[in-house]
Amino acid sequence: MIKITIAEVQYIAFKLAKEFLSSNEPIPEFQSRFPNILESCLAVPFQKFDKKDLYRGLIQKASILFYLMTKNHPFQNGNKRIAMTALLIFLYKNNKWLKIDSYELYKFAVDVAKSQAEDKDLILKGIEQFIRTYLIKLKQY
Repeated sequence: MIKITIAEVQYIAFKLAKEFLSSNEPIPEFQSRFPNILESCLAVPFQKFDKKDLYRGLIQKASILFYLMTKNHPFQNGNKRIAMTALLIFLYKNNKWLKIDSYELYKFAVDVAKSQAEDKDLILKGIEQFIRTYLIKLKQY
């Protein structure tokens, strides 16, 4: 499974979110992110315990990535937009995509952002189901 890197978040996800998902709330410069939070969001999906993945498979890894990018606020603003874009890039790197309207994805991101921390496990299951519902395999050329 191919990971998403900090450089990809900066050069792809961040710039795409800033350019194409604009709103009344601008996304500050990448360098203004909170130290180590983004790095943690990108590392957690690949954590192991006793040599076993804590998050197994693409869907679980994508779900925790999306959850953490949304809830842990690695940026001063634009976290939901950047989380959506990072999720799509992670899936794309693994030959998958979400066949969904960007507005519907954003509404889902808002729901995740509004969720309570004590509901994390339930929310993660919901994200997994959401991804399963819209996940498609990309064609190889």
